[in-house]
Amino acid sequence: MRSASSGHPPAAPTPVAPLAAAARDALAGALSLVFPTWCAGCDLADATLCAPCRAALQPEVRTRALGGTFTVFAGLPFEGVVARVLRAYKEEGRTALAAPLAVALRAAAHAALAGGPGEPVIVVPVPTSPGAMRRRGYRVVALLARHAGLHPQRALRAGVRAADQRGLGAEDRERNVTGSMRLGRGWDTRLAGRAVLLVDDVVTTGATLREAARALSAGGARVVGAATVASTPRRRFLTATGR
Repeated sequence: MRSASSGHPPAAPTPVAPLAAAARDALAGALSLVFPTWCAGCDLADATLCAPCRAALQPEVRTRALGGTFTVFAGLPFEGVVARVLRAYKEEGRTALAAPLAVALRAAAHAALAGGPGEPVIVVPVPTSPGAMRRRGYRVVALLARHAGLHPQRALRAGVRAADQRGLGAEDRERNVTGSMRLGRGWDTRLAGRAVLLVDDVVTTGATLREAARALSAGGARVVGAATVASTPRRRFLTATGR
């Protein structure tokens, strides 16, 4: 995969030295006495993410055509452990979960760009609204993309305030987000003719991604696809990659 920043795939993480790992584990044990934690996937005590739940986050990339406009590549189905961990990351402020979740986003992004445009691609995250930023203190998708080594660019901003999408049907979701995004300052001249990969945490109906693509296309960008951590398993839309 080529990105606009480096032109090469991110390097594999350097193995942690045994002594450093021991010190890290000892520190984690000491902190757990003061700040108790539990597995985000199953509530097991004293673990941010237990081994079985971590294994459940190993990606199995699947695709979904989004209204004939572009294809979404999702690393995981949004159900079970995956759904619980994503909710803990987004709604409980458990930012340590960004790294294990980013594995699925990275796999989806690589699949989306395999045999792609043959030119540097700008990775653009779906923006966090000002209200969500005040509430959470971090940008959900941008943080995931950074952990995935995707060098995200904040080319989009949340403009018109949209209501919470949860509980809305497909048509209501589409109406809710229409016109809710705009290009960031200066990006109207930087995007013309450039290839863009959209990234998000979860795709449900695709309304948010379509709105993001609309705003980017208005600035002259070419949206070549989208990658997400997970996709709501609407069986009539999902197919496993390679099947």
